[in-house]
Amino acid sequence: MTPPSRLALVPFVSVQNMMGLVRHIGLAQVLRDLAAAIEADFLRWEEFDKTPRVASHSDVGVIELMPTADKAHYGFKYVNGHPKNMKEGLQTVTAFGLLADVATGYPILLTEMTMLTALRTAAMSALAASHLAPKGARTMAVIGNGAQSEFQCLAFQAVCGIDTVRLYDIDPTATAKCAANLAGTGLRVVSCTSPEQAIEGAQIVTTVTADKRNQTILTDNMVGAGVHINAVGGDCPGKTELHRDILMRSEIFVEYPPQTRVEGEIQQLDPDHPVTELWRVMAGTAPGRTDAAQVTLFDSVGFAIEDFSVLRYVHARIKGTRFYDDLDMLADPDDPRDLYGMLQRAG
Repeated sequence: MTPPSRLALVPFVSVQNMMGLVRHIGLAQVLRDLAAAIEADFLRWEEFDKTPRVASHSDVGVIELMPTADKAHYGFKYVNGHPKNMKEGLQTVTAFGLLADVATGYPILLTEMTMLTALRTAAMSALAASHLAPKGARTMAVIGNGAQSEFQCLAFQAVCGIDTVRLYDIDPTATAKCAANLAGTGLRVVSCTSPEQAIEGAQIVTTVTADKRNQTILTDNMVGAGVHINAVGGDCPGKTELHRDILMRSEIFVEYPPQTRVEGEIQQLDPDHPVTELWRVMAGTAPGRTDAAQVTLFDSVGFAIEDFSVLRYVHARIKGTRFYDDLDMLADPDDPRDLYGMLQRAG
């Protein structure tokens, strides 16, 4: 049987190789690189095909496809969100992604994206805060200390210069886990016993909880003037973290309004409630934070262009390394019209 050509072999990055690549480059550098890659693509926002993610909801979770493309590349991510998985010893979120060449339609990268999504989400949070948080912010409260929490803390340290994190979770063992994992990172870690204690002195508040229901992680009286809120949890209809009154007095920034109005905190508001697309702030066509007393809110739900950015980053960074395997996943007959003949000769 004729071996496949190099064109027919698709680089595959396994979980093990993704971890190896991150450790090879350095976690802080990867987070800074991903933030820069996302910002570069947001600055050419209008070049992309854009659509809200395609979601299949069930009583216990959601399975989604997140596609986008520019003139050169197409990318998508498959991702689930099943909060009940944690009680079964499973990940709440798992993902994989694919990058393809628009000119041929051939895939050029297949990769795990469970680890990569955690990195991407954290980098996106820190990137947004770099444009919206009060100047000189050094302390962040993190409410919800599950699988995303350490990545969020380290991204804000690497991108925004945060030096203190105040942790709270309804499960104290989650807070202990997060605090232990952050030991030796250079961050000052304060473990708290209530959300009220966690937000004391914090200029940035990150909420990153996973329950599939409307919740009130923050009430209006908990949020003082000048705070930046990074609302990472939620991300599906019927799941929110913030009291509506907080939204009513915040300047709200989103990725892609048609998706965020369905899945984000702003699903609680009227459909025409004003929000600002974050890419416009980056491009300088819309204001970000305008005064020190303003409450800013990044209603983060994750958008396909962010995944596209990190897929292209990984595709570029694995070249010349050992952190991938070639997959024979494309049929490659000598005569492209003779696929059947290729099957016959395989015997």
